[in-house]
Amino acid sequence: MDLDLVATLRSTGAARQFHPEPIPDDVLERLLDTARFAPSGGNRQGWRVIVVKDPATRVALREIYLSGWYEYLALGSAGLVPWAPTGDRGAEAAAIVNAGQFAEAGAVAPGFAETIDTAPALLLVLADLDALAAVDRDLPRYTLVGGASIYPFVWSLLLAARAEGLGGVLTSVVVRREGDVRALFDIPDTVAVAGLVVLGRPVTAPRKLTRAPVASFAWVDRYGGAPLGGS
Repeated sequence: MDLDLVATLRSTGAARQFHPEPIPDDVLERLLDTARFAPSGGNRQGWRVIVVKDPATRVALREIYLSGWYEYLALGSAGLVPWAPTGDRGAEAAAIVNAGQFAEAGAVAPGFAETIDTAPALLLVLADLDALAAVDRDLPRYTLVGGASIYPFVWSLLLAARAEGLGGVLTSVVVRREGDVRALFDIPDTVAVAGLVVLGRPVTAPRKLTRAPVASFAWVDRYGGAPLGGS
């Protein structure tokens, strides 16, 4: 499928509802073969991928996911940005107490999270910490830069999926229970869990997305200075 680059960038949103047919291995390999050309620090290509097929493992991963997902919903319901680096830990702890009510609602009306184990393709994306040039590692704040060598690969994977008529989403909720994920997949300590990519043939067609205008986040010469452009 030939896609216009700019139109694709403006319409590749998160897909969470899929037709049931599985994605063949040769298609997954083709997606990864394209995504591997993503940029990374020093071209070290520190991404690692586990394609999750075993039904029992998928169910176990779903349960890990749901644990963090219901906490995520509870935090959002309390008006908090879930696990923001600058967040109020006390307020978060108070909100998470209510996670059970979201679990009850999910049992009554299962959605994407409750059925994630049945998705056509689940790709667990990992980061080899030995390969990351995390230049902010020793700063007295939340470390962020290492992800720049991993998440472009994920974005390339999602764009490659579009070219195959597929869609998907990256979810990082599984990272909340990284220890459990490590145990489930025998992941060594020198490798971090970066997220879970869910893929399939989407039920709804891609559409143009809505985002904040450039002038709301790009300034000239200083933070919060004169907005670039104005449109």
